[in-house]
Amino acid sequence: MQQSDELSRTFAALADPTRRALLARLVQGPCAVGELAEPFAMTFAAVSKHLRVLEAAGLVRRQRNAQYRPAALDARPLRAAAAWIDDYERFWTDSFAALDEHLTTLSKEQQ
Repeated sequence: MQQSDELSRTFAALADPTRRALLARLVQGPCAVGELAEPFAMTFAAVSKHLRVLEAAGLVRRQRNAQYRPAALDARPLRAAAAWIDDYERFWTDSFAALDEHLTTLSKEQQ
């Protein structure tokens, strides 16, 4: 059940477009809240709140270097999310393969 809880936290964190944008920025490397807030029309406090959600999901870790506290991406929780999604990708691939086979059979019957 613990993995499911982690997966729920990951997907809940990813559900917000601002948080996804923050993660996309952090792919380039660690940065401070002020740097993360620049492209958004929101306060540092609002960005910090989004970062706390990402931290709780394990997607971001905050480093301490005196007063400078850069945020950094930790993509490990995305591995479990990707594996979960991959199970459904196989379902759709199999479904499309079966549909293709069925349509090919119908096409041959009509000729």
